[in-house]
Amino acid sequence: MTEKHVTPSKIMQVGMGYWASKILLVAVNMKLFTYLTKQEMSGEDIKTRMGLNGRGLYDFLDTLVALGFLKRRGLKETALYSNAEDTNLFLDKNKPGYVGGMLEMSNNRLYAFWNNLEEGLKTGLPQNEAKTGGKPFFEDLYNNEEKLSEFLKAMGGMQMGNFMSFANKFDFSGYSTLCDIGGAGGYLAAQVAMNNVHMKCISFDLPPISPIATENINTMGLSGKVVIQSGDFTKEDFPKADVITMGNILHYWGLQDKKALIKKAYDALPQGGAFVVIENIIDNNRKENAYGLMMSLNVLIETPEGFNFSATDFDGWVKETGFTQTSVMSLTESTSAVIAIK
Repeated sequence: MTEKHVTPSKIMQVGMGYWASKILLVAVNMKLFTYLTKQEMSGEDIKTRMGLNGRGLYDFLDTLVALGFLKRRGLKETALYSNAEDTNLFLDKNKPGYVGGMLEMSNNRLYAFWNNLEEGLKTGLPQNEAKTGGKPFFEDLYNNEEKLSEFLKAMGGMQMGNFMSFANKFDFSGYSTLCDIGGAGGYLAAQVAMNNVHMKCISFDLPPISPIATENINTMGLSGKVVIQSGDFTKEDFPKADVITMGNILHYWGLQDKKALIKKAYDALPQGGAFVVIENIIDNNRKENAYGLMMSLNVLIETPEGFNFSATDFDGWVKETGFTQTSVMSLTESTSAVIAIK
């Protein structure tokens, strides 16, 4: 019988994982991949373009090669660097599929806050700007239209694969209207409208978001198919629709607020209507979707009471409200849609 060889490699890889993470976050934040989309660049050119000192330059760039984010021809001073296929597609700020917005926020905000995870676990309190009396991130964001527009675009790019998958997988044949609660840039409603010609959609979110969402919808030529409606879903009733959706909204709230939002969705739906929540749904055994679990810890750091949840959790809450059946639809990797029928 062969004795299993146990090594500490996984422990060290995860324990020191912040090395690789920070290298990628810094590269995104300094727009390295956006610069390299247009042409190959030498190390010296990158140094000049990004305002680097030069010490550690090739260690930094070649680590990105070793991690698979960059390609390289030549070595050190003779090297020319270019993007790998995935970085070229998803980390160029000028492409619609850009997912770096979350990474930028991770570098500029979340990275430091996660250093206080231990305190958050001990106290149960947020570890973000609220900890030191600073202005909440989203409040500050809503007061800066340029930053808000960039943020919504970045978040939309990160979620686009999920929205596209949902718009194509979900059976809309028995429905004619949809309202996306907390619709941000209008991207979920847009995908549903583009892929289901009979659907009329509403994207519902706060007033500062309305001009940006309206511009997005007009640019996509969907002004007759998607209505941008302003309101505060925490204080107002939801617009009536056959399908009510929420993308990365429900996890932000504590249990009682979650149930209150579910009740609003129930009240806004007709008999047979569908309530759909798109999130990093934790697997019922709580041991496979590591990203969903880590996202829940991020919500601990960011909110007073929020948390991610499993399909079983969702099933219990919605049936308590009056929904009669639930199902799960896998979308992309760690993200699923949980669906409740009234």
